[in-house]
Amino acid sequence: MNYTETLDYLFSSMPSFQQVGGDAYKPGLERITEFCRIIGNPQRNYFVVHIAGTNGKGSVSNMIAAVLQQAGYQTGLFTSPHLTDFRERIRVNGEMIPKQKVVNFVDRHKTEMERLDLSFFEMTTAMAFDYFAQSDVEVAVIETGLGGRLDATNIVQPILSIITNIGLEHTEYLGDSLPKIAREKGGIIKKCTPVVVGEKNSNYNLVLEEIASDLRSSLHYANDAFELGESRLEGNKQVVNITRRRDHNIYQLRLDLLGKCQSQNLATVATAIDILHEMTPLSISRRAFVEGVRDVVALTSFRGRWQVVSQEPLIVCDTAHNSHGIRLVGEQLMERTNSGKLLCVMGFCKDKDIVDMLALMPRNAHYIFTRANSPRAAATEHIAEVASSLELDFEVAPTIEEALVKAQQQLTDEDMLFVGGSTFVVAEALPHFN
Repeated sequence: MNYTETLDYLFSSMPSFQQVGGDAYKPGLERITEFCRIIGNPQRNYFVVHIAGTNGKGSVSNMIAAVLQQAGYQTGLFTSPHLTDFRERIRVNGEMIPKQKVVNFVDRHKTEMERLDLSFFEMTTAMAFDYFAQSDVEVAVIETGLGGRLDATNIVQPILSIITNIGLEHTEYLGDSLPKIAREKGGIIKKCTPVVVGEKNSNYNLVLEEIASDLRSSLHYANDAFELGESRLEGNKQVVNITRRRDHNIYQLRLDLLGKCQSQNLATVATAIDILHEMTPLSISRRAFVEGVRDVVALTSFRGRWQVVSQEPLIVCDTAHNSHGIRLVGEQLMERTNSGKLLCVMGFCKDKDIVDMLALMPRNAHYIFTRANSPRAAATEHIAEVASSLELDFEVAPTIEEALVKAQQQLTDEDMLFVGGSTFVVAEALPHFN
């Protein structure tokens, strides 16, 4: 098979959660454990930082990978979903896995993958583990897919676990309350291994603390370790002051990730880097930390988080796709400083709380609602009903391309266009701007 045929095979024989949602979800570690045993347990060949959470885990994963690269480590990065290229999921020092490596892995292991009935995510996880070992990776940053305890990535033995935050998402798989979801995500905590928690929350603190205590693992809250100062935009950087509480050491950091959510993510990353430097075999200088978070996009090719694709007019894409993420997006849009009108091209997944998300968005914007080319996408008729009930100013376009054309016909250089609501919308929109 060539690369195109290999992808066709993977997406047809192993439907992904990104494509079809819950029908692709196969919890449990038995299949991935057996398959990785067959291929030689490549995940044991390098240090691992394991990251779970409802929101922010992609940003935190990329930021930590960037810092590790700046510290001189050969760094693997496994994230999901991808935006426009399957290979975005698997990177070494910011470079995507070569197409031929994808083909070779599938050709070599197709029989066993079919025998074990691997899910798409299990296959992708194993491919990442194997490629990192082949590439002599020293540290791999591994992002969970869904949950933690039964996620395919959870066969790793990390030197650090990170839980960014916990919100009510995927409740049909993880539980219908924050404590239940915390128990699932807390499943990545390993015996005698430090864990960083990004957000302190009385709804789930005790669950995570209990798990960590039972496993004799030290738990570190980012809020307790670092105090966040004000953030501001300066050109193409977000400037954030953070203070390490224990010694009052102040960092003035310039981030190339511009979303409002990145301040809290930064505190999580700063705490994690301190732990990695002080409690593991890794050595990470202050300079590596400062330069790593400054150049995340350049170092890891991270996209889709408050990504500015045009300055005049200002056009921003963001993949926030649940209430927790959209709340911060809505706040940042309301704080915008440009004087023109605000247009928003948005579409959603049908399994999300669209009422709640739209209620968090600005009322003084003009919306163009659309539908991504995905079976998981919500119908525009349903979105329109919700928008009408909220008395939003809106119109509808059947495709993302048509929605973007409509928006750009209305834009002047003083205006702002926001594109988002789901990963699928941003994935389809980005090529339009390129």
